[in-house]
Amino acid sequence: MNPRQIMPPEAFAGLGGGRIAYVRSMRSEDIRAAFPNVPPLQPGLELWALLSADGTPIMVADSREALVSSASEQELETVSVH
Repeated sequence: MNPRQIMPPEAFAGLGGGRIAYVRSMRSEDIRAAFPNVPPLQPGLELWALLSADGTPIMVADSREALVSSASEQELETVSVH
């Protein structure tokens, strides 16, 4: 195991029984890499992404509050990543 790697990738997928997701701010230019099916976006927008513990994209929104509210409705516990 890589000494910098604390947990193997598959361990992240099961974190919190699949009920933990993280909230991250992203520029519209970077959204396509995480969300390949997103429609074209205006460059320079600050958006919010919700990703599962292993990094799988769940949703994107234009406000953190909308994202957290939607995650709560899906019974996901959110954590922030800087």
